[in-house]
Amino acid sequence: MELKWILILGLFLPSCSGCAIGYKFVKGKCVDEDECAVFPLLHYMCGEHAQCVNTEGSFKCTCKKGFKMSLGSCKDIDECSDDPEVCGTNADCSNHPGGYSCKCHQGYSNYGNNQSKCIEMHCDQFKPESDVDHTLEKLKDLMSLLEKSCESLNDPHGEHVTGEKLLEKLCSSSDELLSDEKMADGKTLSHFLGAVENSMRLIGPQLKEPLTRMETQNTFAEVAVMRSQAPPSGRVTLNTDSALFNTSWETVVGNSYPGFAFAALVSYKELNSSADLLQKMNREKSDDVSYQLSSKVVTAVVSNTETKQLSEPVTLIFTHMEERAESEDMSYSCVYWDEAEGAWSGRGCERAWSNSTHTECSCSHLSSFAVLMALYPVQESHELELITRVGLALSLVCLFLCILTFKFCRSIQGTRTSIHLHLSICLFTADLVFLCGISSTENRVGCGIVAGLLHFFFLSAFCWMLLEGVQLYRMVVLVFNTTLKHRYMFAVGYGAPLVIVSISAIAYPKGYGTNPNSQNVTSCWLSLERNFNLSFFVPVCIVVLLNCFFFIITVWKLAKKFSSLNPDLSKLNKIRSFTVTAVAQLVVLGGTWIFGFFLFQEKGTEVMLYLFTIFNSLQGLFIFIMHCLLSKPVRIEYNNLFLRMCPHKKKEEYSSTNSQKPLRSDDSTGESHI
Repeated sequence: MELKWILILGLFLPSCSGCAIGYKFVKGKCVDEDECAVFPLLHYMCGEHAQCVNTEGSFKCTCKKGFKMSLGSCKDIDECSDDPEVCGTNADCSNHPGGYSCKCHQGYSNYGNNQSKCIEMHCDQFKPESDVDHTLEKLKDLMSLLEKSCESLNDPHGEHVTGEKLLEKLCSSSDELLSDEKMADGKTLSHFLGAVENSMRLIGPQLKEPLTRMETQNTFAEVAVMRSQAPPSGRVTLNTDSALFNTSWETVVGNSYPGFAFAALVSYKELNSSADLLQKMNREKSDDVSYQLSSKVVTAVVSNTETKQLSEPVTLIFTHMEERAESEDMSYSCVYWDEAEGAWSGRGCERAWSNSTHTECSCSHLSSFAVLMALYPVQESHELELITRVGLALSLVCLFLCILTFKFCRSIQGTRTSIHLHLSICLFTADLVFLCGISSTENRVGCGIVAGLLHFFFLSAFCWMLLEGVQLYRMVVLVFNTTLKHRYMFAVGYGAPLVIVSISAIAYPKGYGTNPNSQNVTSCWLSLERNFNLSFFVPVCIVVLLNCFFFIITVWKLAKKFSSLNPDLSKLNKIRSFTVTAVAQLVVLGGTWIFGFFLFQEKGTEVMLYLFTIFNSLQGLFIFIMHCLLSKPVRIEYNNLFLRMCPHKKKEEYSSTNSQKPLRSDDSTGESHI
């Protein structure tokens, strides 16, 4: 046939110098000429059921799909006669020019794909159960629409709803259900997830595009569809906002291929598994391990109905809702929702790998999946508990003595004494709250109040430390003749911490106390989420840095004065003593929270834990030693008080001791002599 057309065409083709028929001379060489494009008449000559196809140096007429070449022309193929099983046993085959169509028997459908085999329909699954609760009543409209769509698929005169409309309705209904508090019930969750899976089996084959994505407020769905005479092969990958699903088309198709196949992945943004959903799993464990949902829940559905035991495992990669690396007290596990048990189960799912942000799961069946965070109990150290309780009790006694001393000891009254008084009050209150309420994690509100009080009083203690550094700086730089007014001290010592705590509480109120959905917190402190604990550590670091600056300047000034020719040694020694005790106080309190900063990170070491516990619990003792026992005027007052409380002492001894009058406060400075 091609030779005949070449001979006919050769009569009309212009001669090209040196080029054979079917070629043309371009830029000094002969190249193939597309006769089908140059001579549109060839399409007409090929006939109605054929098309012109260019070849090297020539062209040919090929039959369109559904036709075959017979005696020089294209004849219709009778697919129904050539392949009696083309429509299967559940449909009648009707031949027509260029193709065929399968008319399904009653109760069967090919989802509008007229050249696909028909599969049995189960429309009754969309009817609500008799014992449906209030929550699933919200699915009634969706189930009714899906049932009508299911029944109309094999009715050519029925009212059809497109797959895209059905998917949109499913997502909107899912959003409404996910906002219901009763979704935490295991039975309700099983009904919901089962309804989504059945809905996707009806919706998936009706989608027209090869890949459909739909995202609503709380639901994200992606569906891939393949239609062809031969079963598809290769890999299929689906992505949502929180997970990746990867499998082979062979797994999607299974043992029978009707002419179409689909794979779907649905992610639920707000389906957070509450404690009620995990209670059964926790009860079945013999140990004290607790479980929390670490990823969003996803449902994976394929056209293959035999998915209880897949020949090839599927892969799911989850994105963690909270970035957290595994440690000795936490690990990740892959689970699926067991509708029969109404609980999460790990059967048939293995964890391939995991890091702080993602976990890969390999599962031999399909269902609704998630990643659980297993939290192992931290073994309480009896030694640490004993150190904490004894140390805090001792600190409370010492701080109480400091408060009485700074309040009533007249010989040391002054600005620094007022600062020490309020520093002791803040630490006394913080230690008392810590001792009584740090472990009250069972009450979320009470635990938040404890954390807020600790945040305020510890910040206030550091602010009073800053005021002491400022006072020393002013005394040295302004030649010892300056004091701080009380209203300014109160504004810094109590006002600044109050502002910080108020802003923190308004910005993220859940940051105070425990958060059962994200952390296994055993104490009432600041959350690590959103770096909320920096609302304490940043002000503390600023105070420590400022005080280091003030103390460096103070020491430098003192060194210059000691090197002068006529130094006032009494005053210089006094300021030197002030500076030494202030620096020692900064080292003790500041060093405590430097250890604490590392302790409250995700990887606090045991050494840091012991150092933090020892220093933090003995703060009151250190202040009592530095500002009371090492102060000569205070020791004299203590000795006089002791003698007055012991009348059997000799009068001579009492008189001798009392004659050593303490140096009175300098009226110009308001500071005590040490």
